[in-house]
Amino acid sequence: MNSNTLVFLLLSVVVAGGISFFQYYYKSKSNKNLNLLLASLRFISIFGILLLLINPIITKNTFETLKTPLPIVVDNSSSISDLKASDITKELYSKLTSNSDLKNKFDIQEYRFDSEVESIESVDELNFKGKQTDIDQVAKNLKEINKNLSYPTILVSDGNQTSGSDYVFSFSPDNKVYPMVVGDTTTYLDLKINQINVNKYAFHKNKFPAEVFVQYAGTKLVTANFVISNGNSIISKQSVSFSPSKKSAVLNILLPADKTGLQIFNASITSKESEKNTYNNSKKFAVQIIDQKSEVAIISSINHPDIGALKRSIETNAQRKVTVLKPSQTSNLNAFNVLILYQPTAEFKSVFESNKNLKINTFIITGNDTDFAFLNQQQAVIDFKMSSQKEDYLAAFESNFNLFALDDIGFENFPPLENPFGTISTKGNISILLSSRIRNVATNQPLLAFSENAGNRTAYLFGENSWKWRAHSYLDKKSFDKYDVFIDKTIQFLASNDSKKSLIVNHERFYNSGDAIEITAQYFNKNYEFDEKARLSITVTNTKSKQVKKYDLLKTTNSFKVNLDGLTAGNYSFSVRELNSNAVYSSTFEILDFDIEKQFVNPDVIKLNQLAHLTNAQIFVPNQIDNLIKTLLADENYKAIQKNNITKTPLVDWVWLLVLIAVTLASEWFIRKYNGML
Repeated sequence: MNSNTLVFLLLSVVVAGGISFFQYYYKSKSNKNLNLLLASLRFISIFGILLLLINPIITKNTFETLKTPLPIVVDNSSSISDLKASDITKELYSKLTSNSDLKNKFDIQEYRFDSEVESIESVDELNFKGKQTDIDQVAKNLKEINKNLSYPTILVSDGNQTSGSDYVFSFSPDNKVYPMVVGDTTTYLDLKINQINVNKYAFHKNKFPAEVFVQYAGTKLVTANFVISNGNSIISKQSVSFSPSKKSAVLNILLPADKTGLQIFNASITSKESEKNTYNNSKKFAVQIIDQKSEVAIISSINHPDIGALKRSIETNAQRKVTVLKPSQTSNLNAFNVLILYQPTAEFKSVFESNKNLKINTFIITGNDTDFAFLNQQQAVIDFKMSSQKEDYLAAFESNFNLFALDDIGFENFPPLENPFGTISTKGNISILLSSRIRNVATNQPLLAFSENAGNRTAYLFGENSWKWRAHSYLDKKSFDKYDVFIDKTIQFLASNDSKKSLIVNHERFYNSGDAIEITAQYFNKNYEFDEKARLSITVTNTKSKQVKKYDLLKTTNSFKVNLDGLTAGNYSFSVRELNSNAVYSSTFEILDFDIEKQFVNPDVIKLNQLAHLTNAQIFVPNQIDNLIKTLLADENYKAIQKNNITKTPLVDWVWLLVLIAVTLASEWFIRKYNGML
């Protein structure tokens, strides 16, 4: 409070006292005690009003000492106990957090981490049961907690990370990180399968690639045997050489898809040398082998070069067989997966009638000999209004076609197809791959289109002489491959019996024990729109113990999801059911007894050393803990800062002062009224 304010307060006392004296004592002959009470009330009222106007402020200075933060972050993952370092880790934590000199200089922050970072208060909270190690999360959390501060960090860990980004580059280079390495740093011989990359699906009687990353730790030359087996059968076997200078290898292997269905493979690597840890020598993976063998019937009442060209293109895929038939030879259509109806006429009536019940996917090709009036009667997707005049139609590729993946193989340069001139209009849901043009004029009509109705698929090609397309492709590319792939994808789309399903469930075939086990599902209504009001539940059964668990799937943005964490290793069957429609999806999965934290035989000293180097710090081992403490205490960059906090508060709370003024004025009025002084 400054001197001017004090002067004003003294003047306020004088003014309030003078007015009170003048009103109740000057020339007053009434009751002196009553006048004293009224004068006091008047003094309080006037002084309170003046005090409100002056509003005196009291300034208070407080001094606060800010210490530099010192996060002590301890690895709480199970790899610490697997490396027999639990006791020494607890001992290091206790010694660091109880050191009085460190407490005097630093504001010690205590954390433990595995997949998450948590604040702790005592050594009893370290249990070393974490199933994942994410040191990257440590860096992110410390940056968030200690924003814009310069501070050191003590990282007590084995340095083995199982999830997250590379932690070496996650910490700020301006803040020193002192790694305290726990675990036996002696190098033991160890062979390890790091990762296997393989497609989830493969086609029967083909070969599919597998990419395997293997790693070696050791100090001598080793020749290892790498084997991939399927059940009791060895599928692939090869030797891999390692040395102190060659510690990793990438194996690219082609595996045969000899059996259909879900095939489980086991990859393993062994050597004649003994290993401390053989837990990481094998890894399972699964591939769904799809049998795409299909029978295709080309039905035609005429002879045409297109038929031979189609047969050759389709049969370039060894999984397809083509049979050429006349309309009168189609008594056994259910033996075929796809029907190619070449230029249908009235002779095809029995074919269309039989297929109404069989619902075999068809490929209709029109031309100059097609009976379009008959074709209008047999299908309701395309309406033909054709003349007797012939016309040449060129192709234009529609890039927004999305039924299946297909590149433009130069369709616009292909020779024209011949078809009667007229109007082709669509009446159903049509996806157009090629539109037609006459010379350079677009007709806005399809040339090659696809439709799907209630799971039944149909393709339409409006024009004959497609054999010229295959010949042109060979002249242009010196190979039939591009064109044959185009025909193969068309037949593959038609040969598929997978209609749109109302309930779609996504899950993995294998889960590692300790991983997040998430199963997602989507339910579509009859218009194939995502139904947000669906009620989905899942029943999970352990095939060995027969234990059953039921869960509800919770809605997310565009799907439903359930988390099955906590299930033990084993085989499980499950079914997802939509409770309103009773739609069901059933399948199986296996939880492997795989602990990623058991994959390590040594601390990752190299990475921890890189981290210390990038942050201008040092790496320490447990018997150097005193040196670490001395280093931190001697570092002049981390000094406590004394902060002066200035707080300004009003001398009197104005609310209570107003209440006091109101009470005194009211009291004065009532007393004067009672005593007849008004």
